Amino acid sequence: MIKNFGKQVESIWNDLRPRTKNMLVGAMKTNSFANKQKFTYDAHADWELSRLLNALDEQAKNPKSKKEDDLDEINHLAEICANVLEAQTESAEVFIQLAKRVLAKNDFHKFDALGEALFERFSAGEIAEIIRQTDMAQIRAVCFETLAVLPVSLIMSLLDDPLYFEIGCNVLEQQAIEFNNAEAREALENIEFFVVPED
Repeated sequence: MIKNFGKQVESIWNDLRPRTKNMLVGAMKTNSFANKQKFTYDAHADWELSRLLNALDEQAKNPKSKKEDDLDEINHLAEICANVLEAQTESAEVFIQLAKRVLAKNDFHKFDALGEALFERFSAGEIAEIIRQTDMAQIRAVCFETLAVLPVSLIMSLLDDPLYFEIGCNVLEQQAIEFNNAEAREALENIEFFVVPED
C-alpha cells in the first residue's frame, strides 16, 4: 500500500525504525493513540513522524495523480501521524508544523487542544522557541497566553538566554499589568535596574 503513496513517502517509510512502524500500525488499528503506553516514544520518533507527515501532506496536495482510495489512505495515515505527534511531541518545530496544519483546515477545536498540550508538556524555553520561530499571530498568541500563566520563576529562567530575553520581559510585563502580579512587577523593576541600555 505504501508504494502507492509516492517515492518520497515510500523512502521515508522504509527508513523508519521498526519500533516507529509498529507504533503507527498499532495506532492505525485502533484509529487512535489510546495504546500509546505500549510503545517507547523518543525524540527520534518525533523527527521520523514529522518527516513522514510532511511527505504525506505534500502527496495529498496533488490528488489528480492518485486514485481516490489511495488519497483516502494517504490522508488517513497523515491523520494518524498527526494524532501521535499531538499526543507526544515536546518540540517547538513540530508544534509549529501541527499548528499550521490545523489552522489551514480551520480546525480550531484541535488548535485549542494543541494549546492545552503547550501548558501540559512544553517547557518555558520550548514555548519561547515557538514564538521565536513563527510569525503567525495565532500561534504566537497561544504561546504568550501559556507563558503568562506560568510561575514567575520559570519566566525568569528565559532571561538567561539572549534569544528569549525580550520574550521573557514581555511576559513579565503582561503578568504585572494584566494580572497585577507583584512578583512579576518586582522582577521587572530588578531587570530595569541591572540592564544597562545601549548607547
